[in-house]
Amino acid sequence: MVPAVHFTCGGIVTDLAGRTDVDGLYAVGEVACTGLHGANRLASNSLLECLVIGKAAAEDILAADSIKLPAIPAWDDSRVTDPDEEVVISHNWDELRRAMWDYVGIVRTNKRLERALHRIDLLKGEIDEYYSHFHVSNDLIELRNLVQTAELIVRSALLRKESRGLHYSRDYPNLLPEAAETVLVPDAPLGG
Repeated sequence: MVPAVHFTCGGIVTDLAGRTDVDGLYAVGEVACTGLHGANRLASNSLLECLVIGKAAAEDILAADSIKLPAIPAWDDSRVTDPDEEVVISHNWDELRRAMWDYVGIVRTNKRLERALHRIDLLKGEIDEYYSHFHVSNDLIELRNLVQTAELIVRSALLRKESRGLHYSRDYPNLLPEAAETVLVPDAPLGG
């Protein structure tokens, strides 16, 4: 038996109706961070959040005026080819999995987190290059999303200067007098 990820403590910050800071975007369930259960959650609380926040989000959506979505330009695939190296995607997926397992586990150190971030940056570069040369596949999109999520987890963990809840750092084994924010905020709004 080994520990494995089954729940993310944290996630997309929402209000109690599941609204995010992006107009028209809601987050519910294990992806969301509602703050209802503090730094940790107890068994079955994720189901409770899905039901309560999901219902509130549905009611909010139904009560809202229609949301105007921005126009998205059509994907120009005239300069890309069929992927000839699917093994690259598979290898990068395995490399990300190993880096997160080895360096971003239950017990963390800044040195290991920095190693993970370095590996993630390398993977991001390879994925960006792959994106610009080959047709996009579901596996490539999923890998890109996994790498972005891994980067957010590591960057947030590096901001944490204490051990609190499930977040244990050998570099910072004690609690701070007050919980410090480790919420990452984008530098610029999406699309700009």
